[in-house]
Amino acid sequence: MAMVIEMRAITILWSVYAIYRCFADVGTATSYSPPYVPSKCYGDNQKQFPAGNLFAGASDAIWDNGAACGRQYSVRCLSGTNQTSQNPCLNNTNTDSIVVKIVDYCSSECKGTLQLSADAFQDIANSTAGIINIEYDQV
Repeated sequence: MAMVIEMRAITILWSVYAIYRCFADVGTATSYSPPYVPSKCYGDNQKQFPAGNLFAGASDAIWDNGAACGRQYSVRCLSGTNQTSQNPCLNNTNTDSIVVKIVDYCSSECKGTLQLSADAFQDIANSTAGIINIEYDQV
């Protein structure tokens, strides 16, 4: 009886996880390097940068006329966008994610949904990957 209850609990947990994952968006991410100031959201204010330098610039897809400033997104590397990049994601199971704060605007020239700080990009992908496919969700 205990095993049946345990199996039902596991089934319910997996179902909840699957439903949660259905609401995340898919896009691409690139990396950008310092200098990070002035930013479109906070100018030259150095206090805009969160611990660990996990921040990003938002593309038109999520910029929302600047309303994205300060929003936080959970970002997970899914794959590389180019077939020659071997193992672009740092995790083999694609379950690790980071949380980034939007501090800047990423113009159409950045070629990604999010333009991650160098530290944020390196936390989820190999720095040589260039552009990666990501799953992101506002937290």
